[in-house]
Amino acid sequence: QVQLVESGGGLVQAGGSLRLSCAASEHAFSSYGMGWFRQAPGKEQEFVASISWSAGSTYYADSVKGRFTISRDNAKNTVYLQMNSLKPEDTAVYYCAARRYGSSSYYRWDGMDYWGKGTLVTVSS
Repeated sequence: QVQLVESGGGLVQAGGSLRLSCAASEHAFSSYGMGWFRQAPGKEQEFVASISWSAGSTYYADSVKGRFTISRDNAKNTVYLQMNSLKPEDTAVYYCAARRYGSSSYYRWDGMDYWGKGTLVTVSS
């Protein structure tokens, strides 16, 4: 069982930046592809970004490409999401999720093996 704990959410003005972190309990963290998802009020979960288990490649949703960067530090069992040029429409609960030997590609929410409980990001206009 892999436990994922997100942190770093908060309130930020439009145009600002935040860095989310997701700490994993699993010592085999490096064998998991990691993804970030988000859910805005009244909407379904939306894929944001993924990074392969080998950290060799990344993949982004068009809505965040060029503004968000996903990265991982396997020595710290942590994956990050650097969010720049934030917009009000980025407001959501952000979740990290793990998929065993996942590549960097579009991930389905229900295709992941483990999920965190989320951290709230609010972008004010």
